Parts: sequence; structure tokens; C-alpha cells
Amino acid sequence: MDIHKQFDLFLLGKETNAHKWMGAHLLRNDEGYIYATRFILYAPNAKMVKLLGSFNDYNGDNHLMEKIDYKGLFSITIPENLEWATYRYQIITNDNQYLYKSDPFAFFTEERPNNASRVYDIDGYQWQDQKFHYEKKAPYEEPVLIYELHFGSWQRKYGEFKKYNEVVDDLINYIHYMGFTHVEFLPIYEHPLDDSWGYQGTGFFAATSRYGSPKDLMYLIDRLHQAGIGVIIDWVLGHINKDAFGLYFFDGTPLYEIEDEYLRENVTWGTANLDFSKGITRSFMTSALSFWMDYFHVDGFRIDAVSNLLYYLGNSQVGENQHAINYLRELSAHLFSKESRLIFSAEDSTAFPKVTHPTYSGGVGFNYKWNMGFMNDTLEYFKLDLIYRKYHSNLITFSHVYAFNEQFILPFSHDEVVHMKGSLINKMPGDYYSKFANWRLAVTYYMTFPGKKLFFMGTEFAVFAEWDFRKELDWHLLVEYPSHQKAHRYFRDLAHVYKNHPALFRLDHKPETMRWLIADHHDNSLFAYTRESHRQLLVVVLNMTPTYYDYYEIGVPRKGYYEEVINSDKDIYFGDNQYNGQILATIDGHRNGYDQYIKVKVGSLAAIILKHRRTNT
Repeated sequence: MDIHKQFDLFLLGKETNAHKWMGAHLLRNDEGYIYATRFILYAPNAKMVKLLGSFNDYNGDNHLMEKIDYKGLFSITIPENLEWATYRYQIITNDNQYLYKSDPFAFFTEERPNNASRVYDIDGYQWQDQKFHYEKKAPYEEPVLIYELHFGSWQRKYGEFKKYNEVVDDLINYIHYMGFTHVEFLPIYEHPLDDSWGYQGTGFFAATSRYGSPKDLMYLIDRLHQAGIGVIIDWVLGHINKDAFGLYFFDGTPLYEIEDEYLRENVTWGTANLDFSKGITRSFMTSALSFWMDYFHVDGFRIDAVSNLLYYLGNSQVGENQHAINYLRELSAHLFSKESRLIFSAEDSTAFPKVTHPTYSGGVGFNYKWNMGFMNDTLEYFKLDLIYRKYHSNLITFSHVYAFNEQFILPFSHDEVVHMKGSLINKMPGDYYSKFANWRLAVTYYMTFPGKKLFFMGTEFAVFAEWDFRKELDWHLLVEYPSHQKAHRYFRDLAHVYKNHPALFRLDHKPETMRWLIADHHDNSLFAYTRESHRQLLVVVLNMTPTYYDYYEIGVPRKGYYEEVINSDKDIYFGDNQYNGQILATIDGHRNGYDQYIKVKVGSLAAIILKHRRTNT
């Protein structure tokens, strides 16, 4: 490899594998033995760089790095195998600042609160997930049900973090049992502060050492893949934290950041915005995402705070960040060239057009976007006292107006269960019983509305407490309380209904896959709609009040028979056991725009899914 040619590409923003030569690398001879360790660093404002490490008692006087390119590239090769050694760089700037920096390209670090980089052999893991990658399909016509997970608080051991390889069996068995298709990890790369949940990272090429080594994480992902479970990781692309040892003002200047202080400072998060007009910033982030695809076999990325990339400071009035938008298009093209079946999703609360449209048609290049409007409207509706719901039917129906403008993921994420917002079930009005009934309604609405699905951990068994990253989920609820056991069963059964009915997931970004049957029965607060594929028709009924109906006449688009697939009011789900035990035959007669209808028994606060059959067999 000609490092100088790669360095020129790095400066131009065209390097996609900077991690293969930047940072610390173990050098092997023809027999495979490690004979030296090489360090390469970019710091153009440095007049001198010293390498400090456990191998020299952090005294770098004898390990002065050589400037191998006048544009700011420094290197040193030490004729020793330094695997597992800790190190950092002492950068003496042209204006005589003394900076002590971790390696931006380190593959491993010390465990917090320490923050030195660690020399690590990232190569050599023997993957066993070939069958998964061979059989994996593009997500568009497949069920996608994502379990969003914060690794440090899913399970704990005596109050402390479990390691990657300690969680693997329980996690795989649980996700498989519950019917999730993917797990999405909150940022799993290195970050100094537990309280940031990983969103203020310092080591974009390093799996966090909190939970073990990088190869331990590879093992976890490998096992997930062998169980048929995809892996998505959360990623902060647009801004970096300001810890002194990190990427921030790396050589005493805003090297990777925006130079204008007003546009650089992200006051909301206390971070600094990156400058994607700079080739080095583009090369750095493209290399980082490529690294996680190549070395950790991840199946997708969820990009955090995309509004902060589309607009300067996330504010449309400040102006479009055209450099970042252009970069997103470049990044999309690159990632999809590596893996066409990737999930590349945007957490974006703006109305910026064509976020999930292909770049060749003027789009930004994501293939999914979190539907924040749907989430906000849905939660606002379900939080209403039941007597007021009839005045706010638009909160349910309006989402359909824009449901197909983009390819959406419907999120109920970690952001909705922190900072005094309450868990999903605790958002629900009414007494204990009503909260569970409303919870079942809400998850049914999420699961049957067009779009892929994402639920934050704990939602699936109706935890009452807000998420606390300092402790594990309230698993004791599943042991001690039948109500939570039954909620857990309902979510699992509903997940399997979703996965086994193509009408709920196939081409669910196309408008012909859903139509309203009842959207204007405001006084009753009862809604009905179809979900359709070319061979399947489902009818979803949602009764948003405690009113019970011996039968409710609902016009349907096809004659024949309708069989109940699932009913949230069954007693096995903590309901009143009012369900349709017999197959329902259509009756000739005009109802809500159709020439035939069915009479459906509808329990109080009940969600029902019916499947059309041509014959009663």
C-alpha cells in the first residue's frame, strides 16, 4: 500500500478505508509473526508529536514521531509486538499548546474512566455467518421488527455490566422467542460517559470496552446472525463530543469541525458540529461506517439527529447544510455499493423532501426514515382521557396523509421513555386495567400501520417505570405479575401475526396496501382499515373507548368470510374475553361505501385483526 497515495485520497474525502493504515497496526512477516508496531497520525498543526505508552512509561522523549508528509502526516514504527499496550499522542502545536490525545483510529481503548488507546489485533476472527448473509433479503418486502436495545441496561449482573459473551445466549433466545427480526444497539462504539448512552462518542472505530473486547462483540453479532437476527447500530454522524482527549480540536484547531464558532457549537447537546466540506471529515466517517460493515458485519445504521445534518444547527431558518447533504448522498452510494440489502435509516423530524428517495432521483439516499410525526400524533392521542378522544380523531387519521411520502420505520424508541415522559403503558389514561387495554391498542396500531417497526426494550412487557440506564429492565414483572405476563404474550403473538401475514409488511411503502374503512365515526372513536397484499386482505378494528358492542357493522371490500386472527380482549391477554369465535360471513348491504358488510363483536378498548377467506373452510 502506498500510504502517500492513500493520504491524498484521505485529504480529498475519497478514502473509504483509512483505518487500514491510520492508527496503530501490528506488522507481520511472511510467516505471520508480528515483528513491529506502526503508528500513523494526521495532525497538520503539530510541530512535534510524541508517542506515549505503557511501553515507555508514558515518556515519549525516545519515541518522537517522524513527519512523513509536509501536509501533516506523522509516523513511527517500533520493532516490538505491542499488542494490548496502551498509548496516546502528545501533540505540541505550532502555537505551543500541549495536547494529550487518544488515537482517532484506535480499535480498542482502556475501560472508562481511563481513556488511553490500546493496540489491538482487529484481524483474525473466524466468522460463521455465511448462511445468514447468503440468504438475507432486502428489507422492502420483508417483515422488519426491530428491538432497540441499550446493552448496558438490558441485563445486569449484581448491578454491574454484563459482557458481550455473557449476554449472547439469553439475548438470542429472547429475541427469537419474541419474534423480532433485528436488534438495534444504541451506540456501541467507545464513549467516556455512561450518561450519554453512547451518543457522545470518542472512539468511532472501537467497540466500547465496557462490555468486553472487539472480538467478543464480533462473536455476539456472529451468533445473532447464525440465529437469523439482523444487527443495526445507532450512529452519530454530524457532531462529536468535546472531551479534551478526543477528536475535538484535535491538533489545537477545529480540524474536523466547522470553523465558524456559531455554526460549530451545538448548545443543546454540548457538542461540536462536523464540517463535511472538509475531505478529511468525509473520509473519516465513511471509513468508520465501512469498518463496522467489514469487521463487525453490521446490517444497518440508524443515523441520529439527521435534522442537524440537513440544516445548520438543525434549524431551517439558519439554512440548508448543502455540504452535509451532498456527503449523505456520497455515503449512501458507497454503503449500498458494499451491501444493497443494508438498512440505512434517518432519525429525522423535519419535512425535508425525499430523504428516503434514491440519489439518482434527487433523494438524500436513506432507504428508511423514522416516522416521528406518526409517533408524536399516536402518543398524543393515546394519552387523552377517553371522553376527549372523539374530538381528536385526526391524530389517528392524519398520519395516513403522508404515510407513503417516504419509506418509514414506526418508532417507539428510548427517547419516548426518559426525562419524565413515562413508559408507554404509563402514558395511558384510566385505571390499571384500562392502561393495559390501551397499551394493547397502541401496540396493535403500531404493528398494523404501514411501515417497518421499532420498539425499545421493555415495551414488549409493558414496564411501568421509565427507562433507567443505571439498572437492568424490570424483569421481575414477568415473574410476579400475571398482567405483565399476559401483555408479554400479547406482544409476542402480535409480532408473529405481523411476521406471518404479508399484508402487514409487503410493499408497505405503497399506498394501495392500506385503505380506511371507518375513519369518521368520531362519536364512537372506532376505526377500521384494511391492510392488503396481492393475495391477502386483513381488516383491523380499533375501539378506542370502553363501549362494548355486541356487533358493529363494518363495510368490507370483498365478499366471503372473515376469520379473527387475534383479539386483544381475550382473557389470555388480560381482557374481558369478548371475541369473535365464529367465522363472520359477509351480508349484502351498503355500509361505509361498500356493498357488503360484516357484524363484528367488539369489546371495550379492543383491537381486532380479521383475515378474509373466500370460503368457509
